[in-house]
Amino acid sequence: MRVISLKTLKDYWRREASAEEELRAWHAEAKNAAWKTPADIKAKYKEASILKARRVVFNICGNKYRLVVRINYQYAVIYIRFVGTHKEYDKIDAETI
Repeated sequence: MRVISLKTLKDYWRREASAEEELRAWHAEAKNAAWKTPADIKAKYKEASILKARRVVFNICGNKYRLVVRINYQYAVIYIRFVGTHKEYDKIDAETI
């Protein structure tokens, strides 16, 4: 899969160093994934939340951080839409961000 954009993740882990290791691990796994459906994601990430509008919410660092992505399964592209703390996540609408 192609992840757009790693820069968003890097910018975040520069501010929140405790998220770096897991965000790097998630990026490496996502980049090498071949997700065709939300079920493929759930098979690997049981705690991920599948939302409307092709959005998926991943728990990072034991749910301390949240990562919201939009996935175009047909073209194998993942768009980073949000990364932040759980508290920051509670202030957004993950289905429209």
